[in-house]
Amino acid sequence: MGYQLLAELVMLLHFGFLTYVALGGFLAWRRPWAIVPHAAAVGWGALNATVGIPCPLTAWEDAARRRAGELGLPRGFIDTYLTGVVYPEEHLLTAQLLVAALVLVSWTGFVLRMRRGAPV
Repeated sequence: MGYQLLAELVMLLHFGFLTYVALGGFLAWRRPWAIVPHAAAVGWGALNATVGIPCPLTAWEDAARRRAGELGLPRGFIDTYLTGVVYPEEHLLTAQLLVAALVLVSWTGFVLRMRRGAPV
């Protein structure tokens, strides 16, 4: 497998992880076991966003792109693919708060469903 393809696969995996962080709590409404890996993913995402712990997926993609002869990622994954592309740079905090709100809604719904004895 070429490094370019590997970089693209890691990029897709990274987008999938971010989607899971934002929406994975809703999966737990039907599959309660999914709340544990979702809580871990949210915890990792929160640490990354607040403390700035580097993400290994970003490092892997950057390394693969460099080995493929590209410049690599000039900034982090979010800064390269989302900030300034999907939403304006000045709305980064708004985007982060929107993701936090989605997580909160999904977890609240999860707790309510479990209290009502929703079928597993």
